[in-house]
Amino acid sequence: MPAPLVLPPLAIFALRAAAVGAVIAFVARRRSGEPRDLYREAALNDTEEGLELETERRPGESRLDAAGRFRRVIRLGRSGPGVEVDATGLGRVRLRSVPAD
Repeated sequence: MPAPLVLPPLAIFALRAAAVGAVIAFVARRRSGEPRDLYREAALNDTEEGLELETERRPGESRLDAAGRFRRVIRLGRSGPGVEVDATGLGRVRLRSVPAD
């Protein structure tokens, strides 16, 4: 009777592995084969690490520019395998006054 107790954990592991494989296959299929936009890539690479905010106010217009970058290497153990995380974001909010019709 020990076999029925061993099968459920194996079945859960098999379902989890199948789900991860399906997600990886879906992402790989949807990945675009087009080359990257070099201007956007350069703008994201030139962003400094940390958060940068800039505001500007003119008569009839206000603007807030934001740029942020987070770069870290996450490792499993001290000398184990790791992954580099590089998250960069650029944003702008601009408000202009518009005359009434």
